[in-house]
Amino acid sequence: CRCCAEGRRHSSILYSILRSQEERAAPAAGPAPRGCPCGSRRRVALRSPQVAGKAASAVLVKTLRFVQNVPCFQELPLEEQLLLVRSCWAPLLLLGLAQERVHLETVESAEPSMLQRILTARQHGERPPAPAAGRPHHGPHLPSAGEIQAIKGFLAKCWSLDISTKEYAYLKGTVLFNPDLPGLQCTQYIEGLQREAQQALNEHIRLIHRGDEARFAKLNVVLSLLRSINANVVAELFFRPIIGAVNMDDMLLEMLCAKL
Repeated sequence: CRCCAEGRRHSSILYSILRSQEERAAPAAGPAPRGCPCGSRRRVALRSPQVAGKAASAVLVKTLRFVQNVPCFQELPLEEQLLLVRSCWAPLLLLGLAQERVHLETVESAEPSMLQRILTARQHGERPPAPAAGRPHHGPHLPSAGEIQAIKGFLAKCWSLDISTKEYAYLKGTVLFNPDLPGLQCTQYIEGLQREAQQALNEHIRLIHRGDEARFAKLNVVLSLLRSINANVVAELFFRPIIGAVNMDDMLLEMLCAKL
């Protein structure tokens, strides 16, 4: 296809776009505290959901603007662009939250437990609530403490590595250009772009962090942490408090087609 034919030319453009990012230092953060594993299924909520939601929305707009400003991404058909963004918006958002150093303060949910729901229903002669298929019912959409801790752990890992602006850009390029998605047509072109981003990251590390031979592997651990975080949890955590029922596909399509 046209994308694959022009892949070589635009991969160099991706390289130059990502390399143009300015360095920005950030103070390192300590590792995330480890909670008791037995409490990982508790339901928790953000202490200030409106504030966190607005911060996440601003980061999402900034992230999609970054994506739209990469010329080789614009060369893809709109269907391919949308497929890529739908599959990676959550990890891109989390990388943006880490880069902007957005901290999450959470509180344990005060909603009744499953046992309390059953006892209350029986006391009033109602039918006890049935748990949802595949997981216990703990209310409509509240994430568990374990799911929130996974996000906090990812953020803490990024901050402990003091990731630079260029490194964030290369990581975003690696996440965005995923050739393994079913339905893609320009797989060779996209695979080349992902490889270009990884090579640029490796080259940058060799130039700036000459004494840290393990840094490239550490940054790839960051990518593996991202893959373990469910996009639905991210949507419910940050966007349900401000827009209600979340349909991320519709929202992403509108934002992608708009001039951000």
